[in-house]
Amino acid sequence: MKTVSLSEAKTRLSELLTIAERGGEVTITRRGRPIARIVAVMVSPAPALTQQERVAGIFTRLREMRHGRTLSGSLREAIEDGRD
Repeated sequence: MKTVSLSEAKTRLSELLTIAERGGEVTITRRGRPIARIVAVMVSPAPALTQQERVAGIFTRLREMRHGRTLSGSLREAIEDGRD
C-alpha cells in the first residue's frame, strides 16, 4: 500500500489512479493522518446475451426505428450489432 500527502496526491492523481486500476491501494494523508483511500471499483460484468436475445434486440430496435420511435442509436449501429 502506497501512502502520499494530500499535496502530492493533487499533483500525481493520474498516476495514483493507475496504481488503483492495477489492483493497488493508495492512502492519502493530511498532516500525517490518513484521510482517504483510493482503490479500484469492482464492476461485475454484464451477463452475456445469447445469440437469440441479441437478434431479438436488433429486430426490436429496427421496428422502433421504422415506426419513428428510435430510443437510441442509429440504423448503422443496429447493423453493426448484427454483424458482431
